[in-house]
Amino acid sequence: MKTPETTTVFAGVDDRTDADLPTWYAQRKTVDSPVSFAEAIRTVPRAVETTVAYTNPYTGEWIPTNRFNAVVDPERLDRQARGEETDPLFHVPTDSYAIINPIEVYGPLEDVLREESLDGHPLGDVVFGEIRQYRGGGEVHMDVLFDGLSVTLPGRSEPITMGVTSGYDFFGGHAVYVEGFARDSYCANSIRQLTDRETVKHVGDVGDFQGWWEGILGQLGLVADDLLAFIEDAGDITVNFTEVPFDISEFYELLGFPSYLADRAASDVRAEAPDPFDIDMWTLHSGATYALTHFFTGKEGTALDGYVRTANDILFNPEATIRAVERNYEQRANADTDRDEQTGLESQVALAQIERVGRDVREKATQFETREATLRERFASAQE
Repeated sequence: MKTPETTTVFAGVDDRTDADLPTWYAQRKTVDSPVSFAEAIRTVPRAVETTVAYTNPYTGEWIPTNRFNAVVDPERLDRQARGEETDPLFHVPTDSYAIINPIEVYGPLEDVLREESLDGHPLGDVVFGEIRQYRGGGEVHMDVLFDGLSVTLPGRSEPITMGVTSGYDFFGGHAVYVEGFARDSYCANSIRQLTDRETVKHVGDVGDFQGWWEGILGQLGLVADDLLAFIEDAGDITVNFTEVPFDISEFYELLGFPSYLADRAASDVRAEAPDPFDIDMWTLHSGATYALTHFFTGKEGTALDGYVRTANDILFNPEATIRAVERNYEQRANADTDRDEQTGLESQVALAQIERVGRDVREKATQFETREATLRERFASAQE
């Protein structure tokens, strides 16, 4: 991903907690002493409104208008007034825009972390993660993880640690979003979108953020309960690449990954798969998250979200994944046949091969639909 302008690593809810980063996480971060969550959320810029004016091109006069207000960083405004060269402007929105500052959102989370427990331990003692700032601090993303809220796969000592990823911007998009998130400590892969994304827009009443966070963390516990079962089921569904007309890189390209990500994902799969030819859907999902976590060259946001949804379908909806591969291969084959004006017999044989794989996957995929429906029902109950 695009390198953040600022990264702040935290552990523990405040300075009263004796919290450290987990060893596996600390080994990948160049920070000697993380700050607390309470301090970290107070280091990100806040925003205020100030009057907008326009120039009359005939007189050169600046004329204030109350139709719009500029959203600015007050600290940079002060530095600018003292002669420092800096740009305090975030955004000039319409009148319906409502600023929601980080402390309004994450202050209530701070309270929830002090009040809620995990296996008898306050969440504030086991929370850790990082905050990433872009565009002068006007766009922020953070990972909030909980040491001990985890899934450990058979044969592994490294856990998949659960948490949420959250963020906001001051540029007219979402005021705040949050979704379930996990970090696989075996390979430092980020598994995103483990719950439906919850968002609050820059309009209207911001509501009860404390209750909001309590409901979201409740959903996260449900996902942790079921994630292992999804992974184990996906491990039983395989694609034999000796029986299909594409290699592993092409598999990811048929799902819409650009070549540079497809090649990285395939490289990880070849290194990790127990059988280099008959590869299970969990390993294919892990290859996709490896590529997205470590080699995606875009920025956090819409483009990354689309690839994450595709990667997660490999794990949570393998039938849809194979259907997408089959559909996209057929479109490509038809285009090649039209260009060459051939009968397309080779393509027909290839499509028959993919269809056989698809039938095998569909026979094993029923449990995914049942498990997902049950999880959705439990989400709804947790929010009531």
